[in-house]
Amino acid sequence: MYALLKKRYIIPIVASAFLFVGTSFKDDFFEIAKQIEVFTTLFKELNKNYVDETNPGDLMDKAIKGMLASLDPYTVYFNEQDVVRFKINSTGEYTGIGATLSRKKDQLIVKEIYKNFPADKAGLKPGDQITQIGDVKIIDYKDEASQLLKGTKNTKIDIKYLRQGKENTTQIILDEVEIKSVPFFAKIDNKTGYIVLARFNKKASQETKEALEQLKKEGAERIILDVRDNPGGLLNEAVNICNLFVAKNETIVTTKSKIDKHNNTFKTQQDPVDTQIPLIILVNDRSASASEIVAGALQDLDRAVVLGSRSFGKGLVQRPVDLTYGTQLKVTISRYYTPSGRCIQALDYSKKDQNGKALKTDEKNFNAFKTRKGRTVYDGGGIQPDVELEESKSSPITNALLRNDAIFDYVTSYYYKNPNLGNKIPVISDADYSDFKQFVKAQKFSFDTETELALKNTLAIAKKEKLDESILVEYQQLLNALQKTENTLLDKNQKEIKNLMVDEIIKRYQYQEGLYQYYIQNNAEIKRATTLLSNTGAYNTILKI
Repeated sequence: MYALLKKRYIIPIVASAFLFVGTSFKDDFFEIAKQIEVFTTLFKELNKNYVDETNPGDLMDKAIKGMLASLDPYTVYFNEQDVVRFKINSTGEYTGIGATLSRKKDQLIVKEIYKNFPADKAGLKPGDQITQIGDVKIIDYKDEASQLLKGTKNTKIDIKYLRQGKENTTQIILDEVEIKSVPFFAKIDNKTGYIVLARFNKKASQETKEALEQLKKEGAERIILDVRDNPGGLLNEAVNICNLFVAKNETIVTTKSKIDKHNNTFKTQQDPVDTQIPLIILVNDRSASASEIVAGALQDLDRAVVLGSRSFGKGLVQRPVDLTYGTQLKVTISRYYTPSGRCIQALDYSKKDQNGKALKTDEKNFNAFKTRKGRTVYDGGGIQPDVELEESKSSPITNALLRNDAIFDYVTSYYYKNPNLGNKIPVISDADYSDFKQFVKAQKFSFDTETELALKNTLAIAKKEKLDESILVEYQQLLNALQKTENTLLDKNQKEIKNLMVDEIIKRYQYQEGLYQYYIQNNAEIKRATTLLSNTGAYNTILKI
């Protein structure tokens, strides 16, 4: 019976593998067939002979994901459970709780609550640690815990959570949750409209169009389109958003692949809303993919001024490929190019350093291209803004604080110490900032800068080679010096860090909408964009109008 079970796991894999080869890899058929035969033989003998019981499905899952990890981070295998989990990603709606959750080791942390959705109605707050969902304890549940919060509308789910060390209970009633591509739009002044484009799902262009038309009805004569922190999404939605501002039949992006059918040119297909309204696009180092298509295309066509800091640099296109038994492969199939011919991909995954990290394209190797009116733009490192702002750039120390949730955790503590702030704008005093630095030190947050990681790696190697005792004193001295430098960097980047603290505090009391209301009055990039749009001569000079 045991042998039969083993065969049942193995045969479908072999059959589907050869089917895959026979239909897709004519040129390399022999080499691919040979390697699959080697792997199949190994997989069979391993499962048959290994001293302990094996789980063939788990082994295969790890083997496939290990293979894909050597390529780029966007080429991903989804097993049956993964496919179900990610089906909602591009739909714009799902039945859920209306909250962002983060899994950290054995903890499930509430990161953001959306106003008037189930989690908000149930009283959950950012910083709450969910310990039990229904009868399932999170510490014992190794799969994606958010799956326990999915179900049909009106499903009731009992929750246990920790808040400031105290255990609480609540009940969430599931409902339809709409994920807005445009969570906010408003007029900044009598003539300037502001649109936040947060993601590119199937509703992105429609929501952007509705916001644009509404602002024009209200008297807006110029527009700021904010794609900061937007990680991207559907390519066709990026094309449709560009179409709001440029004429029909305009080339927005081309994709180039080694497979002819993936070589495509995407053009605008609809009548535009407004081809003349002055337009500024805000970007930062977390604007990626479809965000960069919009910014890059409208920059190349001299249709918009791009303002902020250099974007992320993701010029790779993925598509899902359905496999057997309900599994799926999301695979990088091509690179995309803006109208001027630029590919803005920043990392070269075919070239890696000694630690296996993809190499970044050196600025000296960037290639120059021309916009429609002859302005010089470059490839190789994201979209370089026409107007670069220092305040829009993120420092390494700030990125480390965000990555390790130091600001998030401090603001959670701040929130419960200041329960009556309400709609007031918080002011982070010097005393508050000193308290924050003490908090970071007490919580022993690791900044994980490249230098710190390299130093820790050196000690790990020394321990393996039993050299750690002889270098321990010097190591500790170096680590202390490094931590002292990091403390100096906390002071040097105080303004940037304080701004992020204020942003996070406002979201706690006033939700996302309150943050955007604050931005249109106080954000440095929005202020600079508004000033530029009001100076027609300066705006036209940049675009050579």
